[in-house]
Amino acid sequence: MKTKRCCLALDLKDDDCSIAQYVHCHQPNVIWPEIVSGIKACNILEMDIYLVGNRLMMVLETNEDFDLESDFQKMGTLSRQKEWAELMLAFQRKIPFAQSHEHWALMKQIFSLNT
Repeated sequence: MKTKRCCLALDLKDDDCSIAQYVHCHQPNVIWPEIVSGIKACNILEMDIYLVGNRLMMVLETNEDFDLESDFQKMGTLSRQKEWAELMLAFQRKIPFAQSHEHWALMKQIFSLNT
């Protein structure tokens, strides 16, 4: 199966306690099961989130039919997704160079070892 990958960036509020809470919410035994099933229902095969300082990077591995805008909109309509997004928003802030319509900013790939 052919897949696509995309990377997105977002900042957390620069507060150690808030960052620790955000990390805790994403632990396998804490994250709501509806969130995980909703992600998988939207053409996302794998999702990893990395943290350095207060900067997040999300890496998505998707099937080739994935469309960031429409699949994220679809995800927002699924069970508990809106509630989760509002909870996470308390920890997050857009990066300064995000487009006005972006929450997580799509990163541009500039290098690939195997192409």
